Amino acid sequence: MIKYFLAIVTFLPFISISQDMDNYHWEDELLSICSFSDTSEFCFVNPGRIQSEKWNELAQPKFWQKIMRLSPDSCVINIGATREIIAVMSLADWDKKSEDEKDIYRDSIRAERGMAAEEKVFMTTGKNDFYHFNAVIPSISKGIEVFNQNGVDPWYAQAILMIESPGKLAKSNVGAYGPFQLMKAVAIKQGLTVNGAIDERKDFEKSAWAAGKLIKNICIPEAKRILNGHNLSYNENDLWFRLFVLHIYHAGSGNVSQVVNAIQPTQGGQDLITQMWQTKAGRFGNASQNYSQLALASFLVLNEMLITL
Repeated sequence: MIKYFLAIVTFLPFISISQDMDNYHWEDELLSICSFSDTSEFCFVNPGRIQSEKWNELAQPKFWQKIMRLSPDSCVINIGATREIIAVMSLADWDKKSEDEKDIYRDSIRAERGMAAEEKVFMTTGKNDFYHFNAVIPSISKGIEVFNQNGVDPWYAQAILMIESPGKLAKSNVGAYGPFQLMKAVAIKQGLTVNGAIDERKDFEKSAWAAGKLIKNICIPEAKRILNGHNLSYNENDLWFRLFVLHIYHAGSGNVSQVVNAIQPTQGGQDLITQMWQTKAGRFGNASQNYSQLALASFLVLNEMLITL
């Protein structure tokens, strides 16, 4: 395991660039860290407004923080709609219960909280075997560099790398592959070669460049189109806007449009994002709802690692 400590704390401001003819300036800074074992230096994106805007106090990011830290032999009993944590136990203890006992336990939780019978109470296993943040740390700096070269906010590079197969090259059950988990058709459209002999999605720099192009040329413009269609004001470096763009990166603009149409929001901000966490439409389901929650939790876990190690 690679260990890190704050041997060097250097804040390097991003180069301000103009995007889409707007005077748009990134406000985040790069945090430079030296590794404990050698003289390597890695850069990270400051988590920004997660704490000042109290995103870290919401139940959903707190839930995923817990899941990211727990081993697969542990589990969390939680309310599906809100991700309120009811109990943490060993998976073995949960498995000892019969199906009837599990149903009785769930019913007792619903009754205690005045929940309807159809509301979900989930058992979610720990996933620290998936979220290998130590392994992904070296690639974050590379992703930040490629996104900067491509004129794309590097916040997205760090967020995606921490959510999607961190430190691995796993293929998802829907066929997404590589460090930025690009679908085949999307990767080809962004200029990568993907065929029976070559799959450039596994090439980190090419995959990062394609992901940056996707965000810059499709996801951000589509986010603006959707928000403009509902007369919602926004700023591109607002945290909630970035989270909204992440949803488009993951679910596609069509599905995000459907969920926003279902919500019919009168304003953007944190309220819109939290409503998206609890609203389904089209193919915008559980995995889509979770995506920005995972981003927030990942930033918080990484921040804790850099502070405490």
